Amino acid sequence: MSLQGFCSTKNVSGSLASFGLLVLRVAVCAMMLTHGLAKMSNFSALSQTFDPIGMGGTLSLSLVIFAEVFCAIAVILGLFTRLAAIPLIIAMCVAVSVHFGQDFKWMEPALLYLTAFTAILITGPGSYSVDRLIWK
Repeated sequence: MSLQGFCSTKNVSGSLASFGLLVLRVAVCAMMLTHGLAKMSNFSALSQTFDPIGMGGTLSLSLVIFAEVFCAIAVILGLFTRLAAIPLIIAMCVAVSVHFGQDFKWMEPALLYLTAFTAILITGPGSYSVDRLIWK
């Protein structure tokens, strides 16, 4: 491929775009899983103090774990991808609001995740997904 072809602003072929979406889904959600699994393994201690929006520690933590573990797995698989991205977006909006006004370094990871999950919501999972098999 020439430099001109590499730098072209023409549309990327469908298979390349789908592969890019697969990489995005797997990488971002694998990283998100580490946060959710850590919360899940420390549930009893965290539920005593974890209440970012006043719904109670157990409920708040359960909802975040649902998003960060189960929805992340669904997005990795490309299973009900757009629907599964919504709880992840909500969780990251809450995380941004919790860290709003603090040093930017505390808010930056949540903003990066929020951006990625929003892109996934907009674009969908691409061809390399369970959704593609279900909704041909």
